Amino acid sequence: MAYNIAMVCDFFYPQLGGVEFHIYHLAQKLIKIGHSVVVITHAYGDRTGVRYLSNGLKVYYVPYTILYRETSFPTVFASFPIVRNILIREQIQIVHAHVSVSSLAHEALLHATVMGLQTVFTDHSLYGFDSLASILANKSLRFTLTNVGAVICVSNTCKENIILRADLDPSHISVIPNAVVSEDFTPVPRNKHKNLDQITIVVISRLYPNKGADLLTHLIPKICNIQQNVNFIIAGDGPKFVDFQQMIETYRLQERVQLLGAVQHENVRDVMCQGDIYLHASLTEAFGTVLVEAASCGLLIVTTTVGGIPEVLPQHMTVFAKETSVSSLVEATSKAIELLKQGKVDTSLFHSQVASIYDWTDVAARTTAVYRKLISESATQNHSWLQLLKNYHNRGGPWARFLYILCAVVEFMLYSFLEWWYPRNQIDVAIKWRRKLE
Repeated sequence: MAYNIAMVCDFFYPQLGGVEFHIYHLAQKLIKIGHSVVVITHAYGDRTGVRYLSNGLKVYYVPYTILYRETSFPTVFASFPIVRNILIREQIQIVHAHVSVSSLAHEALLHATVMGLQTVFTDHSLYGFDSLASILANKSLRFTLTNVGAVICVSNTCKENIILRADLDPSHISVIPNAVVSEDFTPVPRNKHKNLDQITIVVISRLYPNKGADLLTHLIPKICNIQQNVNFIIAGDGPKFVDFQQMIETYRLQERVQLLGAVQHENVRDVMCQGDIYLHASLTEAFGTVLVEAASCGLLIVTTTVGGIPEVLPQHMTVFAKETSVSSLVEATSKAIELLKQGKVDTSLFHSQVASIYDWTDVAARTTAVYRKLISESATQNHSWLQLLKNYHNRGGPWARFLYILCAVVEFMLYSFLEWWYPRNQIDVAIKWRRKLE
């Protein structure tokens, strides 16, 4: 059975990243197997209104105000009129929201629940419990997911994290990892008898503290001092970019460290294929798609063991740092260099192995199974308005419970007003992109 699906998130093309590519590739595969998919996100610069991407993927770029790092300003209720209009116009059955720090995703789930639509939420990141920002994010997530139909996480570690943050029943959470388009990350042919006189280590990352940028600025000079035949290629941009420039100047590493800055995604494979080792120093990671891409290009992976990283690749493709520290990463990097020099690792098989493990077709099939289960179970469940209020009443302490119910009541009143002021029979139904089931 084909479904009409709306993917909702603040993060989408033209911004590039793991979440953005997940939404895009999943949508493309869902369209390929016969579903109808639209994406709802906020406007990016002059990219507003309705745009079409490959295979008829329709994207609604709604002109919302940006608060911080491409996250739209949270309004709770103000987005309801336009979101309702889009959902009715596209005859949406399932609203699939992504990322727990996306304001638009939270609001879309709330609106869809009141409208009686099926809802799914996918979380892509790990969050803590010890800062004001994380506490507020966790409280918002707990409210939003009270009546959500299904939750998907990209790793088992991510699943455990969201269970604690949102107090969810583990049986309602599915684990479906990211994937990679293996054809876009093919390795260059390598000579098996190549004399590795020079080892190139590649780093491709946003240069933020949580991505291990501070560790790298201390790690790279140490590796260059210990290993005279090692060079670095660093691609990425962020607030720590200046620190890398200063590190190169301070230690006079201009001949050994290339700082490329931001790299277009279509050029990522070319950068990776210049290296022998991929270094990942992240302090938090739910999955780490870049590790799969690097392994697909035939690079040996050196990485920390935070979050869901140990779940991503087989042991023979990775060298893990025992601790998230400079000394431990130096030790792991040195070990990886020796493994390559001694020919104990055959990276030529990595691409075919990664291609057999990670595939977007499989991700789409497993996601469709979640949709199918959600639709079948909804027929036997009570989705009345009173039941929704009871669910909110059973969540959190007395103050949170009062706030949850207040928001739900206001939301329902606004929905009733919109149904009267702008009846759904006056909203034009969009013509669907027609594609045969495969």
